[in-house]
Amino acid sequence: MRQTTDPAAARARLTEALVRTGAEDRAALQDVYRLTSAKLFGICLRICGERSAAEDVLHDVYLTIWKRAGAYEPGRASPISWLATIARNKAIDWVRARGARPAHPIEEAAMVADASPDQREIAERDEESRRLHDCLDALDERSRDAIRTAFFDGVTYAELAERKNMPLGTMKSIVRRGLLQLKGCVDDA
Repeated sequence: MRQTTDPAAARARLTEALVRTGAEDRAALQDVYRLTSAKLFGICLRICGERSAAEDVLHDVYLTIWKRAGAYEPGRASPISWLATIARNKAIDWVRARGARPAHPIEEAAMVADASPDQREIAERDEESRRLHDCLDALDERSRDAIRTAFFDGVTYAELAERKNMPLGTMKSIVRRGLLQLKGCVDDA
């Protein structure tokens, strides 16, 4: 697949590869892997805290993607959000199965990405990051803090509800409303 600097074209390319994967196209799964593995591995490593565990979890992530890609609905979520959610959930499941959170420094996650990204990739990442953070900043404080803690720190909704001393359903509603507002903002940007 040809690389492009246009974020909309990159999103369309990933969406198309994901839809083809849902039709059991193995080459499309290779495209999805090539386009997303560094980002998804970073999510897994950040939550698992161990490189070998993150590699195992990432393997499970792509098995899940292969099995469930047919359920992906392009109009409901961006492809990377859908994929990141799978990675996050698989990594959290791995941590729960071990019964404890790892105590590795977050700096290790920075060593995951491609060792030599080109300038175009850096510019795309910077633009996407700026857009995401601008949209996050536009949310109300409660939603913004809940989303940042859940998705950037790998905290489960139950842990988040406990930290904020509120019912789980309320926390899920706060995050869901915030994510819907965030999606609208990012899509409009």
